[in-house]
Amino acid sequence: MRVVDVDVMVVCLPTRRVHKWAGLRGSIGRYVVIRVRTDEGLEGWGETQCLPDWGGAYMRYYGETPNTVRHVLIDLLLPALREEDPFAISRVHALMDKIIKGHPYAKAALDIALHDLKGRALGVPVYELLGGRYREWIPVGHSLGLMEVEAAAEEAAEVVREGIRHIKVKGGPDPARDIRAVEAVRQAVGDSVEIRLDANQAYTVPTAIRTLRAMEPSGLTLVEQPAEGIDELGEIARAISTPVMADESAWTPRDILHLREAGAARYVSLYVTKPGGLYRARQVATVLEAAGFEADVGGSAEFGIANAANLHLAAASPAVTVPAIIPVTTLQGQEQTQVAGRIYTDDIITAPFAYREGALRVPDGPGLGITIDWNNLRKYQVEWT
Repeated sequence: MRVVDVDVMVVCLPTRRVHKWAGLRGSIGRYVVIRVRTDEGLEGWGETQCLPDWGGAYMRYYGETPNTVRHVLIDLLLPALREEDPFAISRVHALMDKIIKGHPYAKAALDIALHDLKGRALGVPVYELLGGRYREWIPVGHSLGLMEVEAAAEEAAEVVREGIRHIKVKGGPDPARDIRAVEAVRQAVGDSVEIRLDANQAYTVPTAIRTLRAMEPSGLTLVEQPAEGIDELGEIARAISTPVMADESAWTPRDILHLREAGAARYVSLYVTKPGGLYRARQVATVLEAAGFEADVGGSAEFGIANAANLHLAAASPAVTVPAIIPVTTLQGQEQTQVAGRIYTDDIITAPFAYREGALRVPDGPGLGITIDWNNLRKYQVEWT
């Protein structure tokens, strides 16, 4: 079997509300979707949430745009991929890394599509390609985004009524507002709901220590990436009682080893995209488990294709013990929640993932277990700019 072509599209889904975080300059929801086609008539689907302004600490990793992803896929990776066995995913990754350094978002799109293709061909879910299913239901949290304090508290109360037990409060640009927001959300949801604060590395070390100590009476479960850099996270972790989660500082297995050496975090946010796809993400998850870290599965507001990849990764990774911050994929007319986890008001797959009491069920069909809704794909596909 050989790959004959890769279709690369840019798709823009309608959002339920504006969703912002520290450092995000544009809007979410304009991402790349790909279809890999073979000479035997098989296909696999991939997606990547390419953002130009989301990267690692101190320019260690950097963002990508839809046009960057298309260029890497079509001009650099596809010619070499045509000569490879698409089932040999480890060889494909080695080849991709020889052709171009970095660019994990472009590689992630291709990796997800190849896992989908292989799973469909073999008649097994992707989680079977990642080591088998460790769990069927994946607890999910809800991200409030940067918003006014009163609105944050109201939305938090609403998602708890819809089953959510873990809430992420975005912060960073205004530490005083962040303290008020955490206090208001705690009052709105009660003591039994977990709350995390995510500053997207916007604080300095002194500001982080001062701000997080002020939040301690509100009972944070963890604080996610309060400042930029692994050494800085270690300094903060030693000064506060709230456990620290690394996100922008945790992309590769080597990052996990560095975090452990520095004593910089107790938790890590595991992504499909940061390491360049499911194959590398499973490697990161294995190192997390060996090093004694716990993790969530995080992301950047995925559509249904990449959210399926999130669920398969979480299902196959024992280290994932923290509720995932991923969307409750929603289709118009098939809404399972009104607010909880809803980033978009529609999607490009034909059926949502089952939601129950704050958890999503990993699909068990072949490949990613999804079917593309061609009408919606055409409806939401936009022109390249």
